Amino acid sequence: MDSSVLFSMRLSLQVASVATLFVVLAGTFIAYFLARRDFRGKELLDVFFTLPLVMPPTVTGYYLIVLFGRKGLIGGPLYELTGWTLMFTWQAAVLASFTVALPLMIKTARAAIESVDRNLINASYTLGHAEGETAFKVILPLAKRGIIAGTVLSFARAMGEFGATLMLAGNIPGKTDTMPLALYSLAGSGEWSRAHGMVVLLTALSGIFLYLANRYTRRVI
Repeated sequence: MDSSVLFSMRLSLQVASVATLFVVLAGTFIAYFLARRDFRGKELLDVFFTLPLVMPPTVTGYYLIVLFGRKGLIGGPLYELTGWTLMFTWQAAVLASFTVALPLMIKTARAAIESVDRNLINASYTLGHAEGETAFKVILPLAKRGIIAGTVLSFARAMGEFGATLMLAGNIPGKTDTMPLALYSLAGSGEWSRAHGMVVLLTALSGIFLYLANRYTRRVI
């Protein structure tokens, strides 16, 4: 592997790690809220968070540009105030990976939280524990395998993100070319020997992540 491939590998790990950190924090909170609260429009809110999972990645990327582009609803004022834009940076790749990986975390963690025995939760309340204490001492520990499975799947999804990343971060060699983007460039330029090696590596990583996620998911079920 030459320096450009190693850079893409390091960047993919960096992007996926940062994105997964935010996915775990936000996804667990949202999953807990959806699992433990009943309110009008709850399933519509779930659909909103799940949309990036089923929409074409380019559509997700388009929405992110509308929001965070240099003239976007959020990116525009940010650029006017600071002169900095998220577009075509590695942070943009993090945002794209976070957006497409978040639904996996929410779905998996919500199912795990909803599977926790309500009798144990009620017993905790009966013993005088507040909701926050019950959440951290009873619900989340009992749902941890589902949360871990969601984390693994989210990291794998973040590692493999392509469409939204291409639109938001671009494919700039030595700057934003993650492994999927680098593979796209190698295949487009006919460098098949290098592309083959990257494909084998990505396939092996994907298989490992799926194996780990399946182990934890089976234990949850």
